[in-house]
Amino acid sequence: MPAEAALEAPVVQASASAPTTKKRRTKSKSTNKELGRRGENAAARFLYRQGYDIIERNWRCSFGEADIIARDGDALVFVEVKTRSGVEQGFPSEAVGAKKRDTYEKIALAYLADQEETEMPVRFDVVAIVAVAKDRALVRHHINAFSVA
Repeated sequence: MPAEAALEAPVVQASASAPTTKKRRTKSKSTNKELGRRGENAAARFLYRQGYDIIERNWRCSFGEADIIARDGDALVFVEVKTRSGVEQGFPSEAVGAKKRDTYEKIALAYLADQEETEMPVRFDVVAIVAVAKDRALVRHHINAFSVA
């Protein structure tokens, strides 16, 4: 059908019973990983500028991975970093649910089991980042975002 005819063809609407599928625009896995990596680098810089001593980045154990482990004064801080390129799916910190909190508690126990010094306060923070441009971002630091039950 020529282009002109296609423009003049009647519009056919899907019936209520016909399933319609919306194609969800998704980013590639490599794009999300790159955004996450950039977010973790920005969070580490942010915490360092706030006076935190960054001890570990991407520390892994059998329970999972802690994005950042740092010292803030006498407290040992486990930091989850969440980065998004927009807020259409909600703010980044909203993605830290009960499952992630439980995982971080287990990660903290595993980390402390490997340390000589274990008599210190432990805290769980979230750094939420919304990238607004390639070199600009909104950073929100949620101190003591959740506690051990």
